[in-house]
Amino acid sequence: ESELQLADHTELAEFFRNSYGPTGEFNAQPFEGNRSWAGARPELRVIGYDARGVAAHIGLLRRFIKIDGVDLLVAELGLYAVRPDLEGLGISHSMRVMYPALQELGVPFGFGTVRPALEKHITRLLERQGLATIMSGIRVRSAHREVCPDRSPVCIEDVLVIVFPVGRSINEWP
Repeated sequence: ESELQLADHTELAEFFRNSYGPTGEFNAQPFEGNRSWAGARPELRVIGYDARGVAAHIGLLRRFIKIDGVDLLVAELGLYAVRPDLEGLGISHSMRVMYPALQELGVPFGFGTVRPALEKHITRLLERQGLATIMSGIRVRSAHREVCPDRSPVCIEDVLVIVFPVGRSINEWP
Protein backbone atom coordinates (compact mmCIF):
# COMPACT_ATOMS: atom_id res chain seq x y z
CA GLU A 1 0.00 0.00 0.00
CA SER A 2 2.79 2.41 0.85
CA GLU A 3 4.33 1.91 -2.59
CA LEU A 4 1.33 3.36 -4.45
CA GLN A 5 1.60 6.83 -5.93
CA LEU A 6 -1.25 9.27 -6.59
CA ALA A 7 -1.48 8.07 -10.21
CA ASP A 8 -1.90 4.48 -8.94
CA HIS A 9 -4.75 5.50 -6.62
CA THR A 10 -6.39 7.45 -9.46
CA GLU A 11 -6.20 4.46 -11.80
CA LEU A 12 -7.50 2.08 -9.12
CA ALA A 13 -10.39 4.44 -8.24
CA GLU A 14 -11.48 4.48 -11.89
CA PHE A 15 -11.11 0.68 -12.05
CA PHE A 16 -13.39 0.25 -9.02
CA ARG A 17 -15.98 2.72 -10.30
CA ASN A 18 -16.11 0.82 -13.60
CA SER A 19 -16.15 -2.59 -11.88
CA TYR A 20 -18.64 -1.86 -9.10
CA GLY A 21 -20.82 0.74 -10.86
CA PRO A 22 -22.87 -1.83 -12.81
CA THR A 23 -23.83 -3.51 -9.49
CA GLY A 24 -25.39 -0.27 -8.24
CA GLU A 25 -24.51 3.41 -8.10
CA PHE A 26 -24.05 3.22 -4.32
CA ASN A 27 -21.30 0.59 -4.77
CA ALA A 28 -19.21 2.95 -6.92
CA GLN A 29 -19.62 6.05 -4.69
CA PRO A 30 -16.73 5.34 -2.29
CA PHE A 31 -14.31 5.56 -5.21
CA GLU A 32 -15.04 9.13 -6.25
CA GLY A 33 -11.98 11.24 -6.94
CA ASN A 34 -8.73 9.43 -6.26
CA ARG A 35 -9.95 7.21 -3.44
CA SER A 36 -8.94 3.59 -4.08
CA TRP A 37 -10.49 2.08 -0.95
CA ALA A 38 -14.04 1.76 0.37
CA GLY A 39 -13.68 1.64 4.17
CA ALA A 40 -10.25 1.27 5.73
CA ARG A 41 -7.26 1.33 3.42
CA PRO A 42 -5.85 -2.12 2.66
CA GLU A 43 -2.65 -3.21 4.31
CA LEU A 44 -1.67 -5.23 1.27
CA ARG A 45 -2.94 -5.30 -2.31
CA VAL A 46 -2.48 -7.68 -5.19
CA ILE A 47 -3.00 -5.83 -8.45
CA GLY A 48 -3.02 -7.56 -11.83
CA TYR A 49 -2.13 -5.42 -14.85
CA ASP A 50 -2.28 -5.91 -18.57
CA ALA A 51 -1.64 -3.61 -21.53
CA ARG A 52 -4.88 -1.70 -20.77
CA GLY A 53 -4.07 -1.04 -17.09
CA VAL A 54 -5.54 -2.60 -13.96
CA ALA A 55 -7.02 -5.98 -14.80
CA ALA A 56 -7.82 -7.36 -11.33
CA HIS A 57 -7.46 -6.41 -7.67
CA ILE A 58 -7.83 -7.83 -4.17
CA GLY A 59 -6.93 -6.13 -0.90
CA LEU A 60 -6.18 -7.39 2.59
CA LEU A 61 -6.39 -5.85 6.05
CA ARG A 62 -5.71 -7.59 9.36
CA ARG A 63 -8.44 -6.92 11.91
CA PHE A 64 -10.36 -8.46 14.75
CA ILE A 65 -13.93 -9.58 14.16
CA LYS A 66 -16.34 -10.75 16.84
CA ILE A 67 -17.96 -14.15 16.37
CA ASP A 68 -20.33 -15.37 19.06
CA GLY A 69 -18.72 -13.02 21.58
CA VAL A 70 -15.15 -14.04 20.73
CA ASP A 71 -12.65 -11.64 19.15
CA LEU A 72 -10.81 -13.37 16.33
CA LEU A 73 -7.88 -12.07 14.32
CA VAL A 74 -8.44 -12.48 10.58
CA ALA A 75 -7.02 -11.16 7.37
CA GLU A 76 -10.08 -9.56 5.83
CA LEU A 77 -10.06 -9.83 2.06
CA GLY A 78 -12.00 -7.34 0.00
CA LEU A 79 -11.98 -4.90 -2.88
CA TYR A 80 -12.10 -7.93 -5.14
CA ALA A 81 -12.75 -7.08 -8.76
CA VAL A 82 -11.91 -8.14 -12.28
CA ARG A 83 -12.17 -5.61 -15.10
CA PRO A 84 -15.55 -6.16 -16.81
CA ASP A 85 -14.04 -6.94 -20.23
CA LEU A 86 -12.00 -9.77 -18.66
CA GLU A 87 -14.81 -11.45 -16.74
CA GLY A 88 -15.26 -15.10 -17.63
CA LEU A 89 -11.71 -15.55 -18.92
CA GLY A 90 -10.27 -17.12 -15.76
CA ILE A 91 -8.18 -14.14 -14.65
CA SER A 92 -9.69 -14.36 -11.17
CA HIS A 93 -7.72 -17.56 -10.59
CA SER A 94 -4.54 -15.47 -10.56
CA MET A 95 -5.82 -13.76 -7.41
CA ARG A 96 -5.02 -16.96 -5.52
CA VAL A 97 -1.51 -15.55 -5.19
CA MET A 98 -2.89 -13.87 -2.05
CA TYR A 99 -2.87 -17.19 -0.19
CA PRO A 100 0.92 -17.24 0.43
CA ALA A 101 0.67 -13.67 1.73
CA LEU A 102 -1.92 -14.84 4.25
CA GLN A 103 0.46 -17.54 5.43
CA GLU A 104 3.30 -15.02 5.81
CA LEU A 105 1.11 -12.77 7.96
CA GLY A 106 0.56 -15.61 10.43
CA VAL A 107 -3.21 -15.13 10.72
CA PRO A 108 -5.40 -18.06 11.68
CA PHE A 109 -8.00 -17.33 8.98
CA GLY A 110 -8.67 -15.25 5.95
CA PHE A 111 -12.18 -13.82 5.90
CA GLY A 112 -14.37 -12.11 3.37
CA THR A 113 -17.94 -11.52 2.36
CA VAL A 114 -19.56 -11.32 -1.06
CA ARG A 115 -23.09 -10.74 -2.25
CA PRO A 116 -25.08 -13.92 -3.00
CA ALA A 117 -25.01 -13.18 -6.75
CA LEU A 118 -21.33 -14.21 -6.74
CA GLU A 119 -21.91 -17.64 -5.18
CA LYS A 120 -21.25 -19.69 -8.35
CA HIS A 121 -18.12 -17.69 -9.17
CA ILE A 122 -16.66 -17.91 -5.65
CA THR A 123 -17.53 -21.60 -5.38
CA ARG A 124 -15.71 -22.33 -8.65
CA LEU A 125 -12.75 -20.14 -7.72
CA LEU A 126 -12.20 -21.13 -4.09
CA GLU A 127 -14.37 -23.82 -2.61
CA ARG A 128 -13.93 -26.43 -5.34
CA GLN A 129 -10.18 -25.87 -5.16
CA GLY A 130 -10.24 -26.56 -1.40
CA LEU A 131 -8.94 -23.07 -0.58
CA ALA A 132 -11.95 -21.79 1.34
CA THR A 133 -15.29 -22.64 2.87
CA ILE A 134 -18.36 -20.67 1.84
CA MET A 135 -21.10 -20.18 4.43
CA SER A 136 -24.58 -18.86 3.74
CA GLY A 137 -27.41 -17.87 6.05
CA ILE A 138 -25.13 -15.75 8.25
CA ARG A 139 -26.07 -12.19 9.11
CA VAL A 140 -23.02 -9.94 9.20
CA ARG A 141 -23.07 -6.77 11.26
CA SER A 142 -20.66 -4.00 10.36
CA ALA A 143 -20.36 -0.22 10.51
CA HIS A 144 -21.42 2.01 7.62
CA ARG A 145 -18.54 3.88 5.97
CA GLU A 146 -20.09 7.24 6.77
CA VAL A 147 -22.00 8.04 9.95
CA CYS A 148 -25.10 10.02 8.94
CA PRO A 149 -27.76 11.46 11.26
CA ASP A 150 -30.60 10.05 9.14
CA ARG A 151 -29.62 6.37 9.36
CA SER A 152 -28.19 3.80 11.72
CA PRO A 153 -24.38 3.62 11.91
CA VAL A 154 -24.72 -0.18 11.78
CA CYS A 155 -25.36 -2.26 8.69
CA ILE A 156 -26.73 -5.82 8.91
CA GLU A 157 -26.43 -7.86 5.72
CA ASP A 158 -27.21 -11.37 4.54
CA VAL A 159 -24.06 -12.16 2.58
CA LEU A 160 -21.93 -15.17 1.81
CA VAL A 161 -19.10 -15.56 4.30
CA ILE A 162 -15.85 -16.94 2.95
CA VAL A 163 -13.33 -18.45 5.36
CA PHE A 164 -9.79 -19.39 4.35
CA PRO A 165 -8.08 -21.68 6.85
CA VAL A 166 -4.52 -20.38 7.07
CA GLY A 167 -2.90 -21.01 10.48
CA ARG A 168 -5.76 -23.12 11.80
CA SER A 169 -8.10 -25.80 10.49
CA ILE A 170 -11.59 -24.83 9.32
CA ASN A 171 -12.81 -27.05 12.19
CA GLU A 172 -11.44 -24.41 14.58
CA TRP A 173 -13.57 -21.61 13.09
CA PRO A 174 -15.95 -20.51 15.86
